[in-house]
Amino acid sequence: MRIVVISIGKMKAGPERELIARYQKRCRTSGNNLGFTGPEIIEIPESRASSPDQRKNDETAKLLAAVPNGAFVIALDENGKNLSSKEFSNQLLQTQQNGHRNLAILIGGADGHGKKIAEIADVTLSFGRLTWPHQLVRLLLVEQLYRAMTILSGHPYHRQ
Repeated sequence: MRIVVISIGKMKAGPERELIARYQKRCRTSGNNLGFTGPEIIEIPESRASSPDQRKNDETAKLLAAVPNGAFVIALDENGKNLSSKEFSNQLLQTQQNGHRNLAILIGGADGHGKKIAEIADVTLSFGRLTWPHQLVRLLLVEQLYRAMTILSGHPYHRQ
């Protein structure tokens, strides 16, 4: 199953980008043996619209246009479900076992997701009630994808 992270905003050079690249490489190595590819990261420029609602609508349209056809969609949102790392790995495995060829994980802009994202998302997840910068959300997500791969493969990285 191909994993695609579609995110509003562009990462600048720096330690966050380097860590993301490191976890992407680890994911690719661990995930290949499990039938996972990626995560590929697609960056969508932030909207320059003047109102928050228009920015959300613009960004939502761009996010949805980047979702592969027939993909299982996970939206990251502060009001989503909080899963443990094991529950997240089980969600990935279940999605794969249900025959989905693509998994798209959506990270919205500073104003959040538009209503259409909530309508099409198969699952909405949260990394807690705290507000996180988008660079860190991307880093947390890619690390959790790697952790999920290690859980599914029985690797000792996840020590519980």
